[in-house]
Amino acid sequence: MHQKNTFFYGWYVAISCSLVYFFVNSMTLFVPQNLFPTFIEEFSLTREEVSLTVRNTLLFAAFLSPISGILIDKVGVTVVMRIGIIIMALTYSFYPFASSIETLYRLHILMAAGLVMSGLGPNVILVSNWFKKHRGKVVGMVIASSSLGGATLPLLISPIVNNPEWGWRWGFGLLSICFWIFAVIPVYKVIRPSPESMGLHPDGNQETQVDGSEILTGQPIEEKDRTRFKDALFSRALFCLGIGSACLWFAIQGLNSQIRIFFELDVGFTAQQSVLLFSIIYWFSFIGKFSFGALSDRLPKRTVLFISSCVLFIGSLLLFEVSGNELILTKNTMQLSLFTIFFGLGFGGSFSMIQLVAVETFGKQYLGRVLGIISMVDGLAAAGATQLLAAMADDASGSYLQAFGLVAMVTLLGIINVFFIKPIKIKSKSIQEWINLHVCE
Repeated sequence: MHQKNTFFYGWYVAISCSLVYFFVNSMTLFVPQNLFPTFIEEFSLTREEVSLTVRNTLLFAAFLSPISGILIDKVGVTVVMRIGIIIMALTYSFYPFASSIETLYRLHILMAAGLVMSGLGPNVILVSNWFKKHRGKVVGMVIASSSLGGATLPLLISPIVNNPEWGWRWGFGLLSICFWIFAVIPVYKVIRPSPESMGLHPDGNQETQVDGSEILTGQPIEEKDRTRFKDALFSRALFCLGIGSACLWFAIQGLNSQIRIFFELDVGFTAQQSVLLFSIIYWFSFIGKFSFGALSDRLPKRTVLFISSCVLFIGSLLLFEVSGNELILTKNTMQLSLFTIFFGLGFGGSFSMIQLVAVETFGKQYLGRVLGIISMVDGLAAAGATQLLAAMADDASGSYLQAFGLVAMVTLLGIINVFFIKPIKIKSKSIQEWINLHVCE
């Protein structure tokens, strides 16, 4: 009885995981993308050249994700996370001292290794081990922390970055110090692999039992389940979910990587105005993750993913306007503000729903493997979008008209694929086994 009256240690783990993901995702993806205009000026770069920084991270992370999963299964999630967080801390510490774009390229490759070892996957696995009854809301809290980071960290360092006496190096350096304090220390001092390691139970309740089929770490596939995983692997549902989520990530990362450049260099906003609009995207992404998540408790997850994808599509269309008989990119402040709201809501909702639709469609038995496949495809799509949109803008003399038009079309393709996702009926026996058992006796 005494255990129930004490504060459950799992909440310390959940808060620590949220802090880690808050900093890791933001400082790897969102803060550098906010510094693209500054990098272009300081290193005399094209849009494609500066975009290769984040592209490198996304591309290498896509290929390293399966390796990270194998390491987690073999040595444990906390060991992998501790190694990953040190890689990130050292990389962030060296980042402000980069003297060339080539150095930044190399640092972003190192970030890819740290990202897969201390990013979304390991944090979700950790909190899933600690919570069962509250798993959905706790995972939602961890996922939403990245949007909160994208909304706040660029604004936090903006006065330093835009001050000629300080600049981006001092701004990123300040974040590096914060990372050592608020991310590295919790990983080593607070985070533990599971409640069982401390003699506790999930959710802090003695009665809570862990269902082995719900554990998200890679468990060995039983011989009797091999046919089931094969059915999932080659199903139309996985194909449509993979293509649909890849299209959505193409749109999300593609626009996020270029929109700061567009605001400042093409529309003509000041650096402070541009970073404010960029932050609004992530504030509404934060809201979208919670609001669409709550909606998914009342409606089928696939329906909510379809709705959030449509909101994302509407947001991408708000970048355009018709002038005479010509389609152009808008420079209207009100319309661009509406873009940040709609795109942010759709971004947050789609990101959250992809995870939940996978559970709804395939169940929890093979969730780790299914999400591993989807994450790799998404990473490749995001990396390709980061470089492709920048290259298209450079080829079009700096105009993002064709690039953002491609984003709208790819988003529409993603909506179509989401529409065709249906839960699969996994068979316990293959057709041939059934025939042998019931017909050929």
